[in-house]
Amino acid sequence: MSEQSVNEIPRELRPLFTKGNDALSRDNFDYAISLFSQVLAKAPRVFECRKLLRRAQLGKHGGGGGFFKKAWSSASASPLVAKAQLAVRRDPAEALVIAEQILASDPSNSGAHRVIVEAATAMEMPRTAAMSLEILARNHPKDKALAIQFAQALAEIGEVQRAEHALSEFARSMPGDVELAQALKNISAKRTMDEGGYGALASGEGSYRDILRNEQQAVTLEQESKVQKTEDNTDRLIAEYESRIKTEPANLKLHRSLAELYTQKKQFDRALEYYDQVKATEMGNDPSLHRAITETKARRLDHEIEKLDPSSPDYSERVAALNAEKLALQVAECQKRVEKFPTDLGIRFEMGVLYFQSGKIAEATKEFQRASGNPHKRIAALNYLAQCFARRKIFDLAASTLEDAIKEKAVFDEEKKELIYNLGSVLETMGKKEEAIEQFKLIYKVDTSYRDVEAKVDAYYATQ
Repeated sequence: MSEQSVNEIPRELRPLFTKGNDALSRDNFDYAISLFSQVLAKAPRVFECRKLLRRAQLGKHGGGGGFFKKAWSSASASPLVAKAQLAVRRDPAEALVIAEQILASDPSNSGAHRVIVEAATAMEMPRTAAMSLEILARNHPKDKALAIQFAQALAEIGEVQRAEHALSEFARSMPGDVELAQALKNISAKRTMDEGGYGALASGEGSYRDILRNEQQAVTLEQESKVQKTEDNTDRLIAEYESRIKTEPANLKLHRSLAELYTQKKQFDRALEYYDQVKATEMGNDPSLHRAITETKARRLDHEIEKLDPSSPDYSERVAALNAEKLALQVAECQKRVEKFPTDLGIRFEMGVLYFQSGKIAEATKEFQRASGNPHKRIAALNYLAQCFARRKIFDLAASTLEDAIKEKAVFDEEKKELIYNLGSVLETMGKKEEAIEQFKLIYKVDTSYRDVEAKVDAYYATQ
């Protein structure tokens, strides 16, 4: 049984929901929390009600961060969290009620949100789970497993582009990470399926069997859509696609699917053979194809690193050499794509990142200046551009570039925190300590656990 819409609220609970909505619109958060909680106690599957409850909780506590969140990580919340954890397997609905009691006082409590994710998953409520995973990912911005779980949850509810963006942004902090690359590829594959006409599945309005010609193809795509394919399923899919390609040699999607499956099997040479076959056709001008080929070659080098013996005396040197080879490959391949698609500002951004990682700051500067013209990459490009200026000791330009980016960034998310932190660091380097601490205090106000802002702010006030 899935989540329910507002229209499915039982008749006797509708007056409570309406009053709660009115209370929320007047910022009467306590009353709204009480009313929405009463509705959810009897109708836990109404997602819109839970979403409004969360808004009321966050509104009451100014976003849920800062000192209050820190205080609630103490023993005051622990007994209820433990009680909710015990209830999850016995009665997930009861666990949700207990978790919401915690969130009424601390809307960012990680323990409570983990309970909600587990309970919502058990009750087949994916949007509820995704909402709590978003808060968990914000609470723990460096947790790779959580970032992947959040992205997969977004993809499950049909927000595939948002999932790709979230995971791509996280992957920036861990370049070359094989697990992240594979997770991103799986989500991108789902987007490809959605664009091919399978998007109705996410909303429950369709099924594979509504779309495909026969049941066998339905089973194939159902299995392919799972993020973690078993080895047997992968082998079966390869065998089936190899058979189909004999009768459908012009089906380029089959070629790309086989390339991806062989990459998953770590049979990289075979994967590249199929990519090359696609590259020789009219689809050879697709930038995503060239990116996939580069990623496959990079994963082949990652696999070489995985096979090395850590106890070998030259292990570190060999790892460094292979990583350097991978970076050189990525730079060379991206340069080719820049030449082939000179107006693609997304590729310009990639080129800038690779130059930056290679220490070619002057070259990176030029690419980020170009990439800032892409509205989807502008904020990230300005952030990197400021770092380039700082590396070149042009601190005034670094600061003004970050100020421009901050003005354009409306939502106070992890990206905005990074921009503000970088601005504070630049001002600190310039000797403008008072201006720098004002930036760090903006982050401290909502998230004392971000990097070392707590230590910076506490040290500043200790000198006053």
